[in-house]
Parts: sequence; structure tokens; C-alpha cells
Amino acid sequence: MGKNGKYNIIDTVDKLKEALDKVREAQRRFATYTQEQVDKIFLAAATAANQARIPLAKMAVEETGMGVVEDKVIKNHYASEYIYNAYKNVKTCGVIEEDKAFGIKKIAEPVGIVAAVIPTTNPTSTAIFKTLLALKTRNGIVISPHPRAKNCTIEASRIVLEAAVKAGAPEGIIAWIDVPTLEITNLLMKEADLILATGGPGLVKAAYSSGKPAIGVGPGNTPAIIDDSADIKLAVNSIIHSKTFDNGMICASEQSVIVLDKVYNKVKEEFRNRGCYFLNDKELDKVRATIDKDGNLNAKIVGQPAVKIAEMAGITVPADTRILIGEVESVDPAEPFAWEKLSPILALYRVKTFDEALGKAERLIADGGYGHTSSVYLNVVTEQEKLKAFSERMKTCRILVNTPSSHGGIGDLYNFKLAPSLTLGCGSWGGNSVSDNVGVKHLINIKTVAERRENMLWFRAPQKVYIKKGCLPVALDELKTVLGKKKAFIVTDSFLYKNGYTKAVTNKLDEMGITHTTFFEVEPDPSLESAKKGAAAMLRFEPDCIIAVGGGSAMDAAKIMWVLYEHPEVDFMDMAMRFMDIRKRVYTFPRMGEKAYFVAIPTTAGTGSEVTPFAVITDEKTGIKYPLADYELLPNMAIVDADLMMDMPKGLTAASGIDAMTHALEAYVSMMATDYTDGLALKALKIIFEYLPRAYENGATDPEAREKMANASTIAGMAFANAFLGVCHSMAHKLGAFYHLPHGVANALMINEVIRFNAAEAPAKMGTFPQYDHPHALERYAEIADYLGIKGRSNTEKVNNLIQTIEELKAKVGIKKTIRDYGIDEKEFLERLDEMAEQAFDDQCTGSNPRFPLISEIKEMYLNAYYGELRLQVRNEAAMTCEDEATA
Repeated sequence: MGKNGKYNIIDTVDKLKEALDKVREAQRRFATYTQEQVDKIFLAAATAANQARIPLAKMAVEETGMGVVEDKVIKNHYASEYIYNAYKNVKTCGVIEEDKAFGIKKIAEPVGIVAAVIPTTNPTSTAIFKTLLALKTRNGIVISPHPRAKNCTIEASRIVLEAAVKAGAPEGIIAWIDVPTLEITNLLMKEADLILATGGPGLVKAAYSSGKPAIGVGPGNTPAIIDDSADIKLAVNSIIHSKTFDNGMICASEQSVIVLDKVYNKVKEEFRNRGCYFLNDKELDKVRATIDKDGNLNAKIVGQPAVKIAEMAGITVPADTRILIGEVESVDPAEPFAWEKLSPILALYRVKTFDEALGKAERLIADGGYGHTSSVYLNVVTEQEKLKAFSERMKTCRILVNTPSSHGGIGDLYNFKLAPSLTLGCGSWGGNSVSDNVGVKHLINIKTVAERRENMLWFRAPQKVYIKKGCLPVALDELKTVLGKKKAFIVTDSFLYKNGYTKAVTNKLDEMGITHTTFFEVEPDPSLESAKKGAAAMLRFEPDCIIAVGGGSAMDAAKIMWVLYEHPEVDFMDMAMRFMDIRKRVYTFPRMGEKAYFVAIPTTAGTGSEVTPFAVITDEKTGIKYPLADYELLPNMAIVDADLMMDMPKGLTAASGIDAMTHALEAYVSMMATDYTDGLALKALKIIFEYLPRAYENGATDPEAREKMANASTIAGMAFANAFLGVCHSMAHKLGAFYHLPHGVANALMINEVIRFNAAEAPAKMGTFPQYDHPHALERYAEIADYLGIKGRSNTEKVNNLIQTIEELKAKVGIKKTIRDYGIDEKEFLERLDEMAEQAFDDQCTGSNPRFPLISEIKEMYLNAYYGELRLQVRNEAAMTCEDEATA
């Protein structure tokens, strides 16, 4: 039994095991306590420790022979009062944070048993500090005192324990080792749930090697720079105050002072006037020999007064000497004055420049104080650049400005946002797991309860969309009358330019007196090279308005030119970077519209580019087709005038019409589809199935069909501008790029394969988006069939009939059945299939597909689309053969 026969003596491994069982049982009960109960215990324990601050300080000095009683009183006072004040209102039990809007709740749980290793330099204050943290966080704690300070450490622990138990804490929530040995301490560290290690490097290393989570600290070798802009009296007296506190045993205390040449003599005079003693050359050598004991710090000088250390060195100094100062030059570890001395001994360095001072400070930190603390004195108003340089170059976790480092480093005395602590983390630089001042947050596990939430969605369209056959000149009138534009840059392709399709635009511009020029070198598959060429022409012309006239190629190219014109510094590959969520993309598109207003005038009924934030561009060097997406690419004005589409050839009418149909189909089943886009997609499909065959057959003689298809294209464009597309477009982009098929034809060849693929009720992988809660593409396709009047006894039958209806529509407008029918060589197709499938998988459109495709599944769809019914027949025959063999 221990003192008063109340506590069992822990002096063997077996007794420690018994004690650990009791502490763990107590901690299990303690873990059920409410915040109110814990706070009552925390207050009682802090109060008791505070009341015992003087007797505990006396015990510590008497037992260890180190330090100053009055300063240890302050340490004990700080460890109780400041720690209580910092954490009295901090939640450490149950729900500590909640955001109902975002569905996030954080719940604090104790870590379990804390193994607390206590140093001889701060034997009572550190024990108070760690036991209070443990109580506030509902942890059990076992104290391992330093052998030379065990009695005072145990007494501090006992006082805290008894006050806690009296306030309602479980019996045995705090325990201690009465006879600390290496074997017992190692077992404690292995059995605990967390280690709080404050002590020498060897002990801290052992804690980190124990196999348990550890929070250890590193040595301090704090350099203090005094700049020539500093307040000399403030600087010198702050350093003296810090360095003499408890005879320099605080690990954050200054070990070296580096002074600029301009103020060196003033600094030296101030030190001397305040009771500091400057060693001469002979005395320097004697003190060096006293500091150094076999290449290590002489433990006998730790925490001793300057006069006593001088006596040990065999020199005589005035009886009131406060600090021994050695003027030295070397910062090499061979110089003992460059070490952490844990006593009132300072090294003083003289430097010519602030940069030289930084160099010396860096070396001192590197050789003995990585991660701990550094200090600088300067004029913070006029010398911010120096402070910035100091902050950047010092690899320490506490950078103190115009502050006594012993008091400043532990926090909350000379600063108000640095957490009060007697365990100072040194980060990875010091081989520690934490870089801040250790507090309650380090002694809790936080459980985060995250409820499912659906992120905000959107619907975006151009500022102005003008629609009606013949509306072009009226809409363009706004460029002058409303917007006051003066110079227009027209982007189109050579066919449209040579055949006079841009004259309706240029005639109106001439009428309004708007200067204009036309770039007409856009290819059917617009290349990055042509976009750069057009942008260069824009930079020369300096337009305040860009007008894209044409199909998707001209509008897409114009969008890229627009970006390169307004922001020549952008990198195309950055813009082409894939994203999962357009709101969270790595690359941020530059702000558009600051130089030029963008007008899109479609001459085909299919792409919808006039109302979308997309642009498809081909890198001519690699042949890769990149779909770019960002709402900065959204045109400011769209003018949909069917007069410009009357003479579309049949092939273009078919390809663009099927492209629009695919836009609507993919937008409707997209994971990002909303009520706002659904109506647009359905309406577009209704129009396309009714009017595309008429527009194809009758051409300009059926203006109603032409205008309806123009509207359907733009309506579908607004749907997929917000719901995005799917893997059909991903595959079509690559099929078109590899074999130069028109984009609409490529979509036509793939769409039915994609419908079959997406309609699976148990897909290998579902798409990832919070609002998409289960695979239901089959149901969505069936809804399309219902809207189009396509019958069926089940959703599966409706979807099969939808596929058949699409096949019939494709046949009506001259689309061939398979990829092979377009003359693509089988050998070449198979050789390039892997590459094409992988690129399709990585296409931007894949991300919003309702079924997340595997690359192998994309290959399978490509093969089905290449061979058509022949592949289906071969597969059926193979299946029948397998069945026959199984039967045999």
C-alpha cells in the first residue's frame, strides 16, 4: 500500500498489469460521463492543483535539486489555471460539432489509457498538465515519473486524482508508477492506447518505437535574433526574463542570441547592466569544459544558477550574476555554447547582416532544435520583409516575435491564440507526430457522422436565346442599339463562307456600321492549330464581339479562339483536364467576356453548341478529340434562325438530327438529369421523331420541319448543357476521331448499344453521383417510350421497342447499320480497339453516364456496333454449342 495505505505500490511489471486493468475499467465507466459531469471534475482537479502549487514547487526543487521554487510555483499555477481557462468551455464529450444543413456531426470519444512520461525538469507542472487533459477528455492516465523526481510527481498526481474522485470521477482513473524502471515504462507504453512523452530524445524515441500512437516532443535549441531595428531594452530584458526563468529549464528558452553589428555594443551593454556576466577567453574555455561531459550536456548544470555553474567551472563571478554569456563565432556542434544548455548560459554571436543571422539561426536549429522554437526581435511595422524571411527560413513550429521564448513558446502568456501547453510538438522536423502545442484535441478520437446529401444543382443557359425563322437581322440589331459593339470577328468554315452563308450577318453589320472580318479556316473536325490561328487573327483585329456562324465545328472552334484571345496565357491541356464535378475541377477556367461578347448562330440542327458550355476540339498532333466543358464557354447570345438551315444536304440533316436525338436521350438518363432538363429532353425527342424524317426527305420545301428541327436541336442542347451526356458521346468522340466519321453518324452507330448497356438492372458498376440512388436507366428509357407513344407490356419490352424505333428512324434517314458498313477495315479496327476503348473511358462525357463502364465493356459495345447482328448471331451460336457440350 502507498501513502496513508490507500494506493497499491506499483514497482513490478505484474503490479503494473493489475493497475492497468483497474485504470481501464475506470476509464470504461468514465467514458459514459456527460460533459457536465466531466467539467465538474475538471474544475475540481484544477482547483486542487492550483491550491497545492507552492508545496509542490518546494517538493520539486528539494527532490531534484534543480530550478527555482518561485518559478516552479508559476509553472504549477500556469498548468492548472491556464489549462483550465483554455479548455473549460471546450466540448470533449458526445457531439462537439454539428452542421444540420450539410448533415455533418462530429462526436468526441476518449482514446482510452494515456501513458504519460514526466520529465525531471518540470516534474509537477507537467503531471498537472497531463492529468487535467486526461480528465477533460475522459481518458484514464498512468504516470511514469522520472526516477529523480518521482515523489513530487506522484504527489501532484495524487492531489489531482483525489480531487477528481471527490467530484465524481471513477476510483483509479489516475495511476502512477512508484518505482520507475525501463522495463516497467516500456510495458506501460506498449499497453497504453496513447503515449504522451515529455523527456529526453532516447525516451521519446522509445515511445515512438513502442508500436502505439505517441505524441512526443523534441529538444529545443532556440536561437534569438536581435535586429538593428529592435527595441534593445525590450529584447534584452525579455531574453533575460526567459533565460533565468526556472534557471533556463524550459525547453523553449533561448540558447543563443544573434545580434546585428550595428546594435551589438548596445545589446552587450544592456545585458551587462542587467546583471549578466561576459566570459573572457580563459573563462570561456572553462565553461565549455563544464558544459561538455564526454560529448554530451553535463546533467549537473541543468537548472542550476549562474553563480553555481561558474563555481563548477572554477571561475569567480559577482554573486548577483544572472546569466553567463559567451561571445563565440562557431555554430558547429563542436562548440558547446551552440548546444541546448537548459541553464542560464547563453551564446552570443555578432553578425554583419540579417541574412547572416538567418544562416546562423538555421544551423543552430538544424544541429539541435529542429521543429521546436525560434525567436526574433525587430520592428514589426517597418521590417515585415525581414519577418517574412525569418518565418520562411526557420524550420520551427513556434516562431516568436518580440517575446521571451520560455513564456511565449508555452502559449497564452505573451500571445493569445497559441494554445497553452507544457508539451510542445516539433512536427516532422523534430521527429514528432504533431507540430502544435499539445492540448485536448490530441487526446480524443473524433467520429464523423456524415448523412447523405445531394449537392446543389443548376440550370444555366445563354443570357439571350432568340428563336424564329427570319429572326437573325432583328436579333443582330442589339449589337449596335443595345450593346454598342464596334468590331465583330466572324468565325465560320470555308464552305459556308464561299456559299454566302455569312452574308446575312455581314450585310447587317455593314448596315449598322460595325467593322468586321471573317476567319473561315475551321475544319469539319476543328483542330487546336486552327483555333490558335484564329485567336492570333483576333489579337490583331481586337474585336469587341465574336460571331460564330456554322455547325458545331465553327462554334466550338470559336469558343476556343475566344478563350485564347481573352487569355493568351492559358494552356490547352489544362482546359482539357478531366473533372468529376465541374464545380470542383482542378483547373479554373478564366473569366470570359471581358474583351468580347460571344454570339452563336447555328446553321445546322444538331449540335446545340449555341446554348452549351461545351467545345470539342482535336489535337492535330495526337489525333485525340477533346471535349472541353466549362460554363465560361457558354455563349452570351444564341440566334436560332431556320432560314440558315433550309439547304442542309441530306447527309448533314441525318447526322445532325441523330446527334440531337442522342443529346436528348443521354440527357434524360444522365445521373445529373433534373426536372428542369427532363421536359426539354422529352420535348426535343418528340419533335425529332416526328420531324426529322420530313426534314430529311423534303428539305427546303418543308420549312416547318426545318424550323422544328432547329428548335429541337437547341432544346436538346439546353438539356445536355445542364444534365450532361454519357458514354455514347464518349465512344462517338473517339470513333469519329479514329476513323473520321461524322459525329452524328458515330452517335447513331453506338446509341442502341449504349441503351442496352445502360438498361441493365444489375450493372457491374453504377455511376457515382449523390442524387443517383439506384440503377434506374431502364425505367427512364421506358418513360421516353411512353412519351413517344411506344407500347410494351413491361419496361424491358418498351425499351426494346424504343431501340427498334430508333433503328427505323436511322434507316429512314440513311444511316447504315454497322461501323463495318462504313468501310472501316476489320483488321485495323481490332488492332486499334484497345486504345480507342481506353480513350473513350477517359472521355469527359463518361462521368455522367448512369452505368459506370469498364473498359472491357466499352470494347464489347464497340465490337457489337462493328459487327451488328452478325456478332449477335455468332455469340448465340457459341452459347448453344456450350450448352450442347454441357449436356453431352
